[in-house]
Formats: sequence, structure tokens, C-alpha cells
Amino acid sequence: MGFSAFRILKEGLTGNTGWRPHWRDPEPRADYDIVIIGGGGHGLATAFYLAKEHGLTNVAVLEKGYLGGGNVGRNTTIVRANYCLPGNSQFYSHSLKLWEGMEQELNFNTMMSQRGVINLFHSDGQRDHAARRGNAMAIQGDDAILLDRTQIRERLPFLDHDNGRFPIYGGLYHPRGGTARHDAVAWGYARAADSRGVDLIQNCEVTGIDIENGRVTGVQTTRGAIRARKVGIVVAGRSSQVAAMAGMRLPIESHVLQAFVTEGLKPCLDHVVTFGMGHFYISQSDKGGLVFGGDLDFYASYAARGNLPGAEHVMEAACTLMPSITKARVLRSWGGIMDMTPDGSPIIDHSGIEGLYLNCGWCYGGFKAVPGSGFSFAHLIATDSHHAPAARFRLDRFTTGRGLMDEEGTGAQHNLH
Repeated sequence: MGFSAFRILKEGLTGNTGWRPHWRDPEPRADYDIVIIGGGGHGLATAFYLAKEHGLTNVAVLEKGYLGGGNVGRNTTIVRANYCLPGNSQFYSHSLKLWEGMEQELNFNTMMSQRGVINLFHSDGQRDHAARRGNAMAIQGDDAILLDRTQIRERLPFLDHDNGRFPIYGGLYHPRGGTARHDAVAWGYARAADSRGVDLIQNCEVTGIDIENGRVTGVQTTRGAIRARKVGIVVAGRSSQVAAMAGMRLPIESHVLQAFVTEGLKPCLDHVVTFGMGHFYISQSDKGGLVFGGDLDFYASYAARGNLPGAEHVMEAACTLMPSITKARVLRSWGGIMDMTPDGSPIIDHSGIEGLYLNCGWCYGGFKAVPGSGFSFAHLIATDSHHAPAARFRLDRFTTGRGLMDEEGTGAQHNLH
């Protein structure tokens, strides 16, 4: 089913009776070439690119709940490519290019808004780091503009620029960054994959992974056994639990990350803004709500909810950076389960078991990575070779110590990334 201005006008004039379901609700078949465990953004994008780029349509996506009900619907919707280190830089640059063509490719409005991302800095050292990061982005081919104190004040007059502890020295501006509608991204990939013949199977929890003689042969689910020649695990914060079904112990801890949204306000915030002296980020949605978040809650958990000390920490950072936010009422909050690796960078690799592949460890970067992750994971599953932009996301870097990508310089401690 395609969308167009004519179609919307026609349906509006005829009582919206011509719309059809966006995707089928098939019964699982007994055998597939490829099974993708996880019906979130990454899993659905993987299925779409398997069909579109590689012509592989005998594929099933298994989701224990409903499509898009996990982390892809529990984030702050930020899209950016402002990384510094080789490996991350190339990957997120590739992903941003896919974001920019996504709506045309999927024929679906994902509400992509390239409103720009501004990372504030508050010291000479942070300014030097921002300059290095901006240069790395420019060398990669992405956009980066270093703004001084006056330029930041002109763009963001409502911030506390002269805070006694954290005065604003300037910011690194990434114009092509922005936000998108998270659930629309999941729906867009779902309908596009379904239209190419992929089976999207909801309410189908994987309870076991079948392995014979070192090779995966299928999965056990709450809806029966399903045979498969290849299986991809892409389940975000549940990665360790699902991988354990195959006898694997991943270098991942799962932590809670909270996000918040206020009541609808008149347009006041044109960009995505991050606070350099506290892990705080904020933007304004199309409905007017201020969407913001901060640090992890710093305890391991599989519960998609946060705690009050974590909420208090985020609110303190919000009020320090933007005092006027104190007048806004918070409507709701939610939590996502972050799969944190020791170096803060993801894993897209073979598992060591023939036919079993891993896509996990996205830490804070899961949403903005959706198209790039799906494209690269599909390439790996289809060809058994690494896609160039994701070639450094190897599992063995945690065994050998070679190729670690510590983007934040915080060391090998999961909860600091």
C-alpha cells in the first residue's frame, strides 16, 4: 500500500474505508532460510535489507511482544553522526546517509527533522576535544561547525550561559543531525519488509536455540519449533539472555536508561542540545513536548523502568542548563534496557557458532544506528563477510584487546559508557 497526497485526499473524502493493514499477521512456518530474533528497529531493518539488497525473502522476524514495543519505542529519538574514532565515525556517517533517504525508500513518513545537534562545552579542555571531534567529522565527510560563546547565546538565549560552575564556552554544531519519530521508523521498516515477503511474527517468544555439531539448526518458540539455516540475534538489552540459550556469555551488562517528556509547549527549542557537564540532552517534539534524558540509572536491570534518584539527577541537570524548564510539568517517563559493552561500542559479528550471528551492545547509540545496523547486519548474514562501515564491530576485540573503541575515554567499565 503506497502513500501519496492524492491517496490521503481520496481516503479523507471517502471515509477512510480504503486503507488496509500495513503488514500481514502470518502463522509461523516450520522452516525458514533465516530467522531474526527481535522485532525492534534493528531487527526489522535487517529483514528489510535482506530482502531489498540481497533478494532473501524466506525470512521470519520473531518478536515476543508487538513490533516496535522495545527500545525503538523507548528513546529520545536523536539522530546524529558526530563520532570521533575510526570505526564508529564511518559507521554512523553511513547510517545518517540512510536516514536521509529513508522516507523515500520506505514510502513512509518517519518525521525525520534535521534540526541540528549542538554539543555544548564548558572548559578549555572540552573546547579542544570538540575541535578534534569536529575535525574528525569533517575528514569523514560529515558536517561540523565550532560555535563560540556569542554564537551559542544567539541561537540558544534561554540557557544559563553564565552559570558559576558550568559557564557555556561554546558548542559543536552538527547541522545534519536531528530527530525522527521512533515508532514510525519501526512501522516503516515493518511494512516495507512485509511487502517483500518477510514474515513478521508477533507474540512469538524464543525459548531456545537449537545447535547440532557446532551449527545452528533453528529455534524453539512459544508457538512451536522453527527450523532455520541462519539465525540472527538482535534483541538489545536482552542480548545476554538470548545468547545464553546458545551457551554464550557476552561482554555485556544491561542497564536502565530513563527518558522524560513534558506537557506540550509553544515552539521554543529549535535544536537538539546536550549539556557538556552532565550527561543531559533535550529536544522539542512536533507536539510541543520537551523530550529529554540523561545518564544511566547505574544498576543492572532488565526492568524497563527507572528509579527516583536517576530521575532526580536528570532533573537537576535540566534545571542547571535551562532554568526555564522548571515551569514545565513532566507528563510521563519511561525506561529502556541498554546493552552496554566495556568500550561503549556495538558488536556486529559471527558468534563462533556456524549460522548464528550477533547484533548487540548499542549502549546509548541504538536509535540513530537503526538503518546502518540493519544494512550491515543483513550484509553479514547474507554474505558471511563484514560490511566495511561496521568491520570494526568485532566480538573478539574484547578477547584480544585490539581494536577497542573507547569513544568517551571512560575505560572498560560498562556503566560508564
